[in-house]
Amino acid sequence: MERDPPSAPLVLHGKAIIQALKDTGVEFVLSVPDICTSEGLLRPIAHDPELRLVRVCKEDEGVSVCAALSFCDKRAVLLMQQTGLMDSANALRAIAVDYGNPVCMMIGLLGKEDGVSPGQSSRYGVRIIEPVLDVMGIRHVVISSDQDIPACMQAIDEAYQRSQPLAILFGSNPQ
Repeated sequence: MERDPPSAPLVLHGKAIIQALKDTGVEFVLSVPDICTSEGLLRPIAHDPELRLVRVCKEDEGVSVCAALSFCDKRAVLLMQQTGLMDSANALRAIAVDYGNPVCMMIGLLGKEDGVSPGQSSRYGVRIIEPVLDVMGIRHVVISSDQDIPACMQAIDEAYQRSQPLAILFGSNPQ
């Protein structure tokens, strides 16, 4: 009996995400550093002359700045961890959902197991993120490999076209 060759592991490259963000017109990355994206994404962004990294003290501050930049026809993404998403829920409700601003977030899922969808995680703090976003009416997509990058960038375009918030959840940590 012939067996299928083992499939190559799915990889998510920070450099591919960064290039796609730039191709989508993102100029600003606001960040509260998180361990999930620091090495593969945040550090390279800090050294990229085409992107402007703005470090914020709290995630809700980043929500406000992203919304303000959209009024200047500037695209931004807020890079944070799921704990910061929960911490900024009221700001997201008011600024992004109620007022209809295109606040685009890229969210690291601390503690998420490889190969397990966020909703199936054994970690409560990871498992509740998608239902919370659903209740808030915030569209969300999961990015686990380079193959997911085009759909995520299309979602950013749509968020800006429709003036709606978006959450991109990291299904794996960028390398």
